[in-house]
Formats: sequence, structure tokens, C-alpha cells
Amino acid sequence: MARHKKIEREEEPMPELDISSLIDVCFLLLIYFIVTSTVTPREQDLVLALPSSTPSADQPKIAPLFIRVDPNGTIFIGTGSSQQALDGDSGVRDLPLLLAHLQTYASAARSASEKPVVQVYVDPGVTQQRVMDVLNAMAAQDVNITSVTFTDLVE
Repeated sequence: MARHKKIEREEEPMPELDISSLIDVCFLLLIYFIVTSTVTPREQDLVLALPSSTPSADQPKIAPLFIRVDPNGTIFIGTGSSQQALDGDSGVRDLPLLLAHLQTYASAARSASEKPVVQVYVDPGVTQQRVMDVLNAMAAQDVNITSVTFTDLVE
């Protein structure tokens, strides 16, 4: 009878994956994206002094600027027959014509030592984004209008 010898196999080590360099790459990418990103203020972080619910006895010495936003997103300045259509494309969030009028109005009010006051009338069909675009234009650095009243009495 022949004896069979059992040969023990050498155990192969478990394959390993060295991820230390992958962690370094991930941190480098994270730092790159943090450094290259821009920080813009959120709409709720913009400081606007909204009016109170009770009417005040003091009337402003400078006439308030009336802004109307129609259901199509077109922005009008003024009331009655003196209304002037400004930015009409509701797909564009920048409002250069409104911003120019607001800068002129704010500088005129400040040169008269008055606080610029804006009254906004928004038609019911307007998207909230369009209203936020108007408010963002009022809060721009060159304009900085903080007295805003929402009204329904624009004729």
C-alpha cells in the first residue's frame, strides 16, 4: 500500500487595496471646490425693513416709487398714464432697467436727505421668483432700498 502525502498549500494573503492616496485626492478635490465656489447671499438673508400693519402718521417728504409687476412678469414704474414698462422678459433674472431707475431714485432721495420708499404692486398671477428678483434689485449694493411696501392701490 502506498502512502499518500498530503501537501499543504501555502495560504495566499488576502488582496488589499491601499486607499491612502485616494483619501488625499478626495481632500484635494474638496478644497478645490470650496475655494473656487462663490458665496452669494440667500434671499432671506437680505436685510429689508418691511412696513408694519398699522399706518404711520408721518408722511414721507419724497414721493414713493411705484413698481407694478404684471402676470407676464413685465415690470412697470409709475402710476396711471405715466407708467413706463421696463424689463419684460420673465426668463431673465437680471433687471438692468429697473436697477438703473432704482439707483437714480435712491440717489435723488438720499441727496434730499430722505429715505427712499418703494411701493410694489404684484398681480396675483406673478411667480414668486419674479417678486424676489425685484426685491433683490432693491437690495443691490448701489441701491440699498430697505423701505418696501406691498400695496394693492396702484391705479
